[in-house]
Amino acid sequence: MIYAESSLFLHYYLLMDEIDRDLVRLLQEDGTLSASELGEAVGLAGTSCWRRVQRLQEQGVIIRRVALVDPASVNLGVAALVEIRTNDHSAAWLERFTTGIGEFPEIVAAWRTSGEVDYMLRVLVPDISTYDAFYKRLIRRVDLSDVRTIFVMEELKFTTAVPLDYAFGDRTPATR
Repeated sequence: MIYAESSLFLHYYLLMDEIDRDLVRLLQEDGTLSASELGEAVGLAGTSCWRRVQRLQEQGVIIRRVALVDPASVNLGVAALVEIRTNDHSAAWLERFTTGIGEFPEIVAAWRTSGEVDYMLRVLVPDISTYDAFYKRLIRRVDLSDVRTIFVMEELKFTTAVPLDYAFGDRTPATR
């Protein structure tokens, strides 16, 4: 591992070279690429690439390979960002909340946040009436002090790819 110190924190970076970064970038674009296709793209033999990909998986850099589904193609044309506030910040409440949101397949992402909003959810549903039914089930399942919903009118950017310019501990992304 490579260690880098800052004034407040000790950061741990996985040992990753530029070829690893290129492999991860390629797999973020297309997770179905074969070892030989990856090798061709980065100038290595397919078996060498496969060993690198396996190491990146073992290190937890690559956490899984999935198929991305267009929500509209499966009748999920309404996206909502749901802001949750609670007056109860106990560990028991958090456990109930975490368990509760796990029971809703409509919730595709959830975050604990700082500031005025305690939690933020990303919810996908077919229409507003389905969202209303979801909302009623949610407030029956978990005690919440305030819920605010923002409906997405247009998605301007969406990616599952994480930026890799910081993989070596750089503070600013490389310009290309």
